[in-house]
Amino acid sequence: MPSRADITYFGAGPAALPTDVLETAAQALLDYQGTGLGIAEHSHRSELAAKIINEAKADLATYLGFSPEQYEVLFMQGGGTGEFAASMYNLVGAWVSRQHAAVQKELGEGAAADEAQVLAALRQRVESGLKVDYIVTGSWSLKAYQEAVRLLGPEYVNLVCDARTINDGKFGKIPDESTWKLSKDAAYVYFCDNETVDGVEFPNFPKILEPKEDGTGPIVVSDMSSNILSRRIPVNNYSLLFFGAQKNLGCTGVAVAILKKTFLPPTLSQPSPALLRKLALPIPPIVLQYEIIAKNNSLYNTLSIFDVYIAGQVLKKLLATFPNGVDGQQALAEKKAELIYSALEAHPEAYKIVPDKSARSKMNICFRVIKGGNVDEAEKAFLKESTAINLTGLKGHRSVGGIRASNYNSIPLEGAEKLANFIHEFAKA
Repeated sequence: MPSRADITYFGAGPAALPTDVLETAAQALLDYQGTGLGIAEHSHRSELAAKIINEAKADLATYLGFSPEQYEVLFMQGGGTGEFAASMYNLVGAWVSRQHAAVQKELGEGAAADEAQVLAALRQRVESGLKVDYIVTGSWSLKAYQEAVRLLGPEYVNLVCDARTINDGKFGKIPDESTWKLSKDAAYVYFCDNETVDGVEFPNFPKILEPKEDGTGPIVVSDMSSNILSRRIPVNNYSLLFFGAQKNLGCTGVAVAILKKTFLPPTLSQPSPALLRKLALPIPPIVLQYEIIAKNNSLYNTLSIFDVYIAGQVLKKLLATFPNGVDGQQALAEKKAELIYSALEAHPEAYKIVPDKSARSKMNICFRVIKGGNVDEAEKAFLKESTAINLTGLKGHRSVGGIRASNYNSIPLEGAEKLANFIHEFAKA
């Protein structure tokens, strides 16, 4: 049987973790810092737990280069899928709170005291003006869009674009921004920065969503579950980023939200359940309310401190490896992706890269093996032979098939080189 050191694991998630991080975590699970208790046994209310959380928050801000004064980091449960709901609940709630304040100001102090009049005006604003916008470029943004429709109602959810309409019914391209149908003053605009299943990644922040010189502009939300920590991002362009930890940050069990503090008290508070009920809008579960999680430093309910600890150790390793932060990791990710894509492009008779070149992901490299004309047999042979030399986790997502090499931060340059060499050799054999 191969040892851990022999394997290069290209699975899409959970991803491989650095061996030294796991070794440190294994010891911490038995006895954390000589306390006689493992880290998973210590109270989440302890000073020890608070220190782990606060260090991880600070290191994430340092690595990505954003201000902790402007953004709050929340450790949550429910994964990226849970954040589909959480982002909708909280940002629709923020929209309602802003509209509520505007109605009260518009009606004046005397009229504002008339609850029925305020409610009628607010209900009119909801019915005529509430929109949430979704840019659908792959399987995960489609799921996010469908969740918003399910929870909020189709009358409030605007499909900005569906990438399948420009690619023969399949994902693989990003529609030109000139074709996007954005709502006026949407409660938020959502997109998935990197589509894990389909291998589609936004090459840059969408220009149409950039803030204006005065700082105004769309409220932008992005799911970055599969490319966070791999490249420099303009955090200040976003109101909310969220991501599951299990690709580049840590292990399954914790999700992270980076939220602009202007969406939290004292600047803004969520509307009461009573008001939402009167407006026929959904009421969020309390464990998905960002202001509750923020107020309690991510400890409203029992958080897995062990999972946060692993994420913190990954961040410390990244900062030690790349003192300049994410830029060093980005350069490495680009070099690895170029090695693999170049190998595939060198043999067009043997491989077909799935996404369009303009939208290729550097994290999830999706392709078909067409050598010999029988794709099923060719891909079975590719997977069997690659596994035999300890290149594992290459099978594509069950919904689309094919081959997928997930080039996460844990993949060393040598692993990418080994895969590129195998791609060449398999094509020539």
